[in-house]
Amino acid sequence: MKNDPPARRTLANAIRALSMDAVQKADSGHPGAPLGMADMAEVLWNDFLRHNPANPAWPDRDRFVLSNGHGSMLLYALLHLSGYDLPLAELKRFRQLHSKTPGHPEHGVAPGVETTTGPLGQGLANAVGMALAERTLAARFNRPGHAIVDHRTYAAVGDGCLMEGISHEAGSLAGTLGLGKLIVLYDSNRISIDGDVGGWFTEDVARRFRAYDWQVLAEVDGHDAATVSAAITEARADGERPSLICCRTVIAWGAPGKQGAAASHGAPLGEREVAAARKTLGWPHAPFVIPDEIYAAWSAVERGAAREAEWRQRFDRYAAEFPKEAAEFRRRIAAELPDEWGERSAAFIAATADNRKPMATRKASQQCLEAYAPLLPELIGGSADLSGSNLTTWSGSIVNSVTRPDGNYLHYGVREFAMAAINNGLALHGGFLPYGGTFLMFSEYARNALRMAALMRQRVIFIFTHDSIGLGEDGPTHQAVEQAATLRLIPGMSVWRPGDAAETAVAWRRAIEERQRPTCLLLSRQSLPCIPRAEAQRDAIDRGGYVLIDSKGPPELIVIATGSELAPARAAVEELADERIRLVSMPSCDLFDRQDAAYRRAVLPPECKKRLAVEAGIPDYWRKYVGLEGKVLGVPDFGESAPAADVFEHFGITAAGIAGVIRGWG
Repeated sequence: MKNDPPARRTLANAIRALSMDAVQKADSGHPGAPLGMADMAEVLWNDFLRHNPANPAWPDRDRFVLSNGHGSMLLYALLHLSGYDLPLAELKRFRQLHSKTPGHPEHGVAPGVETTTGPLGQGLANAVGMALAERTLAARFNRPGHAIVDHRTYAAVGDGCLMEGISHEAGSLAGTLGLGKLIVLYDSNRISIDGDVGGWFTEDVARRFRAYDWQVLAEVDGHDAATVSAAITEARADGERPSLICCRTVIAWGAPGKQGAAASHGAPLGEREVAAARKTLGWPHAPFVIPDEIYAAWSAVERGAAREAEWRQRFDRYAAEFPKEAAEFRRRIAAELPDEWGERSAAFIAATADNRKPMATRKASQQCLEAYAPLLPELIGGSADLSGSNLTTWSGSIVNSVTRPDGNYLHYGVREFAMAAINNGLALHGGFLPYGGTFLMFSEYARNALRMAALMRQRVIFIFTHDSIGLGEDGPTHQAVEQAATLRLIPGMSVWRPGDAAETAVAWRRAIEERQRPTCLLLSRQSLPCIPRAEAQRDAIDRGGYVLIDSKGPPELIVIATGSELAPARAAVEELADERIRLVSMPSCDLFDRQDAAYRRAVLPPECKKRLAVEAGIPDYWRKYVGLEGKVLGVPDFGESAPAADVFEHFGITAAGIAGVIRGWG
């Protein structure tokens, strides 16, 4: 006689056992969330989630995002039990050096982890981006009778995620956009690190999300499988609105001495409590032991392979009828550039370099969009309520909305943080190259999402205009001073501050061609002269730093300039007419630093100690290039409210000021 399959609670208890065992072995971690969320996660993963453990990159898989990433053992247990290449040995190495199970889930480390989470609320915004990507990709590629893009995005969030302001930004926009395939399970256990959240989180979350125009299913018992299943079914039936399922749970459910208590949030349960939990749960197995029948009941390998195989058959039929669209879909999912990209982008850069008309680099950036975007239908972008200032639109921009789901432009509203995190989600989903714009000063609002883009090595383009004291009359609240330097300090972030239209065109091309890093483009509000260059110099822009005016023989003084300060530096060097001076343009410090040592020495020979860096920002960053013997002409304090020319004059960042520093060197 065939044995009956394990009960649902037993399957959920496998998550609980693995979670408390791994945290206990590491003597570090957050056991409370996995124990409390195990029942609803079991229902979602076994009854609803369409995925293939053998191919975590299957394009039409459902996405699952654990926004409350401190509960990472929940996700690792789910991946292990359902058949991903995450062996038990890795769970035993939870939170250890070079394991596939770091303290918070990291994209690209364990298979099946869709995004890096931990900073609360960002996973929710990533999920909004993924759901937006699914809908937009479906509108672009699906045809009657051929739904090759048809999947859902599920996210789990906790109380902490919904306290973070980004949850408001992302939730509001998701409702406005009507992302009906986004389903969020809210683990409402009412506990955070400081204890019962009743003292500081009393809002009515259900009413809040209804106000965003979400479908809200409130007061769901998160420990009752049938109730959770019914709620997910109801959520899936509403294709017009995103859904929030409010699951009331008990943190550390099943641990008799610590369930419902803040003590279980961020510390191991302890050996005695783990043993007591085993008795309470009726789990008689030793640590890290999962019976074969439970593995068999959890395995999604066969049904996942069957689902992907069925999709591939559908895709083959689609490709037979729509071969061009199928080829384009494959190209975009593979993040490959079109065949004509190299020739067409090079021609545009050459034409831009030949144009002598002064323009702001923000305007040059818009011209790049006009040239590059028609070649790249995967470009999708927008602005945080500054489209006319950031110049992020182009002639082919179509606003994405409920009625135009195929649109390639997004009005993010005043939501800089959500914009950046949603763009990360678009990139993670695949099939898109997202960009988003705001003033450089407001990169501060988006800072952690920028860092996460770099940590995840995602190809996202961040357009930051009004990049310095050149902003002028709006004054120091809006004038970026330290922002360029701090962005350059983010590991894996490429930062460009181009000095004219030609450098802007190269910066855009480089950002598009980057495979494993995001790019920040720092662009001027004010017009800048277009600088003449030899062809070799134009080619050298793509090395991040290059010689613009060379000395006769080895230089005795090197001037390094970037962005809007390149033109006055050039004018100063030409005015001095000193053949011992070399001028170096440095539009991208990180790219220059990635060049080989021989090239870097050729541009900045170490024997030349007399160096002057010029940038309208804090001076300290440039010490890495000028050394203690060099000088930096910058902005050592906050800016001033005045016309831009007057502010530059005030800080001495003019051709005359630069020449004066060189003359006074002694």
